[in-house]
Amino acid sequence: MKQVSDTKMLTPRAIWSRTYRPETNPRNWSQTCCLFFTKLPFSYALLLLYTLSMASNGGSGGNYKVFKMSSSSSLKIQRGDITKWSIDGTSDAIWPGGGAIHRAAGSELRDACYTVEVVRPGVRCPKGEARLTPAFRLLVSHVIHIVGPIYDIENTLRNAYRNCLKLAKENNIEYIAFPAISCGVYGYPYDEAATIAISVVMESDGDFKEVHFVLFEDDVFDTWLEKANILL
Repeated sequence: MKQVSDTKMLTPRAIWSRTYRPETNPRNWSQTCCLFFTKLPFSYALLLLYTLSMASNGGSGGNYKVFKMSSSSSLKIQRGDITKWSIDGTSDAIWPGGGAIHRAAGSELRDACYTVEVVRPGVRCPKGEARLTPAFRLLVSHVIHIVGPIYDIENTLRNAYRNCLKLAKENNIEYIAFPAISCGVYGYPYDEAATIAISVVMESDGDFKEVHFVLFEDDVFDTWLEKANILL
C-alpha cells in the first residue's frame, strides 16, 4: 500500500484503480480500504468515498449516455464494471462476460452451469444460443449465458445477441446488461462488434425497459458511443 504522501497528488479514480481488486477476497479488500481511509485527510476521504459510491450500478459515474429507442425503452452505454451492475435485483440480468463474473458470483454459478442439459457430447450451450441461471452472489437476479464466437471463424455474434434477448424476454427480464461480447481474446474488431450489438438491440423495439452496455475499457466505450450516435 502506498503511503499517504504518495496519494496526495492522485485523483480519487486513480486511488480507486490502485485499491479495487474484484478478484480478491471481499473481506480482505474491505479491511484494506478501511485502513487506507483512516490515513487520508477527512475531506479527501469524503471525496474518495463519493467516487467509490459511483461504482455501484456498473461504476459509470458520469461516464454514460442514454438513448431512447421507443417511448418505453432506452439504451444506456456506460463505462464501468459489469460485475457491479444492477437495477432492481429481481428483473435484471447480465451476460457473464468471462472469469470476473464467475469470481463475483461464486462457485454456485459454475455448479449451475453443469446442471444445464447436454445437447450433444461436451456441449451444453452451442455457440449463438443462450441459457439462463440464477445469479447467486451477484446483485442481479439472473445470468444469461452465451458462448461468444471467434472472429473470422464463426459468424454467430448477431444470433448470440438475438437469442440472449429472446431468452430474457421469455423470462420477464426488464433490464439487461452486456459487455462487449467477443471483443477480447476472440478478436472481434470493436467497430464491427458495436454495430452488430446496437443493431440487434434496436430490433427489440420496446421489449425491455432498459438495455445497458457496461464497458470496462475506454476505447471500447468510445467505439460503442460513436456507433450509437450514428445508429440512434
